[in-house]
Amino acid sequence: MIDADIKKILEQTEKVSHRMIETYEYHLESFERGYVSYLGESIARVRGLPSVKFEELIKFPGEKYGLAFNLDPEDIGVVMLDKSNTITVGDEAERTYRVADVPAGDSLIGRVIDAVGRPLDGKQPPSKKTSIPVEREAPEMMDREPVEVPLQTGLKAIDSLIPIGRGQRELILGDRQTGKTAIAVDTIINQHDKNVICIYCAIGLKSSDIARVITDLRENDAMEYSMVVSADGEDPPGLVYITPYAATTIGEYFREKGRDVLIVYDDLTKHARAYRELSLLLRRPPAREAYPGDIFYIHSRLLERATHLNDENGGGSLTALPIVETHAQNISAYIPTNLISITDGQIYLNPQMYSKGILPAVDVGKSVSRVGGKTQLPAYREIAGDLRLSYSQFEELETFARFSSRLDEETKNKLERGRRVREVLKQSQFNPISAPEQIAVLIAVNEGILDDVSVEMIGDAEKEIIKQFNDKCSDVAEAILDGNELDEDDMEKIIRTLERAVKEIKENDGNS
Repeated sequence: MIDADIKKILEQTEKVSHRMIETYEYHLESFERGYVSYLGESIARVRGLPSVKFEELIKFPGEKYGLAFNLDPEDIGVVMLDKSNTITVGDEAERTYRVADVPAGDSLIGRVIDAVGRPLDGKQPPSKKTSIPVEREAPEMMDREPVEVPLQTGLKAIDSLIPIGRGQRELILGDRQTGKTAIAVDTIINQHDKNVICIYCAIGLKSSDIARVITDLRENDAMEYSMVVSADGEDPPGLVYITPYAATTIGEYFREKGRDVLIVYDDLTKHARAYRELSLLLRRPPAREAYPGDIFYIHSRLLERATHLNDENGGGSLTALPIVETHAQNISAYIPTNLISITDGQIYLNPQMYSKGILPAVDVGKSVSRVGGKTQLPAYREIAGDLRLSYSQFEELETFARFSSRLDEETKNKLERGRRVREVLKQSQFNPISAPEQIAVLIAVNEGILDDVSVEMIGDAEKEIIKQFNDKCSDVAEAILDGNELDEDDMEKIIRTLERAVKEIKENDGNS
């Protein structure tokens, strides 16, 4: 068999012989082409592809792609990854014999791309030399190591009371506009010089919000070790749906090279809504709150990929900080409870604290880290337990103290100490504090050094404490970072330094 066009060209050539035609080498290519039988806002139905596989890429005219999602007897339901405004019913649809993949590699650091590797920063498309499927299985249990190495956020309220380890999955949840993204961005900024690759995954956010985060990362030199995988609210729901899986695949590439990776999913509430939209359009049976029955599975299989691998598998880690939005402080809603049960703890942000200016608005009572002190530096453990207990007692006492005007001396002292603890835990954005500096400040409030300082002057006292500690106790700071416990001599040296630092603040406070 000779292609008719080629045969015609050969016959028109005077010097061609019949032998050349007879010896013409040919090969057969099999392909399947169907046609679009129905086209919706974000989905299409295709007929004529009998052997298509689940989640296989389907190619449409104009280099548009979709994902085979429903394999029904009569047709297949396709989730569009591109806008379908140029496609019409009757257009050809062709199998690609491959699944959705994303490029991975060091060339992505500092870049902004979408879930299929297209550039969103105006630069050249990234190299597709190493392309990995967006859907991958989670590591086996025997390939994992316990989570023991801390991942410092630079925030006192989290590092001391709700510690996060490399390879952990810590949920950040709260009502809208309570500072969830701010905590995630501060954590990324704090990884400077800590050899951690950071991935910010924007899922269905407004373009202006994504641009603001990218600007913040660039202004704080965080894009030197970070990348952004983005799908905004204007993108098709299919692209929004695969975005977190694509970002995780990129993170796994670095983890398998033995690197430590931090990935932020902002946010999984919008991811669940995108999946619900696709499922309803494809006529899948709805369940609670119109979500499909496998809504738990789409998040569990995503977050299960975050872990710390053992040395035989490279020893790298992938830490996940998923963000979820609550409504009217209802943390027992469907999607939040699903994610709370999947993750290894949660950081809950209280809107009342936010409105009072207590930032970050971390509700210590409702927040927890299920990995706990195993991931903390030993120096933290000596002070964090007492701090959490005293702060919890203070919050309870403060509530009841409003109903009484006559309080005994011990209760008054606990209330005063608690107010100073709360003031110390306040922290402005883009102002991460190193672990030794945090420990110095927390020792000052725990040992009562700040008891005689007015609440209004706590901020000034904290700055002076950090300055004096860095000048006089640099050897102790190095020991803390090396994972050594604080002995009696170290504690005595720190306390003397802190008392001298606070003395001048007390005098100025008294004069005023």
